[in-house]
Amino acid sequence: MYPVITIPAFNDNYIWLIRHENHCLVVDPGDAVPVQARLDDLGLELDAILITHHHHDHVGGVDALLKRYPKARLYGPKLSPLPDQHGQWLDEGDKIGWHDLTLTVMHVPGHTLGHIAYHGSDMLFCGDTLFSGGCGRMFEGTPDQMHDSLMRLAALPDDTLVYCAHEYTLSNLRFCLAVEPDNLTLQKRIGQISKLRQQGLPSLPTRLGDEREFNVFLRCNEPNVKFSAEKQGMKYLENPVDTFAVLRRWKDTF
Repeated sequence: MYPVITIPAFNDNYIWLIRHENHCLVVDPGDAVPVQARLDDLGLELDAILITHHHHDHVGGVDALLKRYPKARLYGPKLSPLPDQHGQWLDEGDKIGWHDLTLTVMHVPGHTLGHIAYHGSDMLFCGDTLFSGGCGRMFEGTPDQMHDSLMRLAALPDDTLVYCAHEYTLSNLRFCLAVEPDNLTLQKRIGQISKLRQQGLPSLPTRLGDEREFNVFLRCNEPNVKFSAEKQGMKYLENPVDTFAVLRRWKDTF
């Protein structure tokens, strides 16, 4: 597995840097300043920028980085390419090869319609689709789309490390506890993450197999999760998508 370096940005964003010797890729550089500082500090050459979706806190640093590294390749979603930029615009099943690393593209609409994720070598860079203990808001997509995207991500191998783009974990886990108060794995996880955050350490990456044990947005088939959603929505829920829709609305105001 290639080393992945965490670059904090703004209040709660993470930019991910994948390193190979003195070369690197960066994922979702919303701010060029901390990226450039890390590249200078480590003496790295930027080979490529990978974008998951078009929101400014994920693409705001692209222009400045490409000016500094004009040979760097830009990759992003085919359905929402960045204006005024030349790049390789990607869709479901496309692949990026870099040294011995191959990343496969998944189209995961929901947060935005064009949102993509990159996975390979037991790593998943999923932007704002899947968070530890949570998922992104649906700014452009539907509950059907978002739930389907999450289920496709959840079907990846247990040992996949999830590199999502925000430090939302503790607040997400508190919501999960409101939904599943008797989930012992979740209770233990909150304690673990609380200690990390008290030390100023990131909660990410997270292991996908663990997420399936406590992330309620991946557990809409579970009777306890369905029961809590029905109680919140005050109606019978016929399928996991209906359960997901209630959970997402609940989380929006939690």
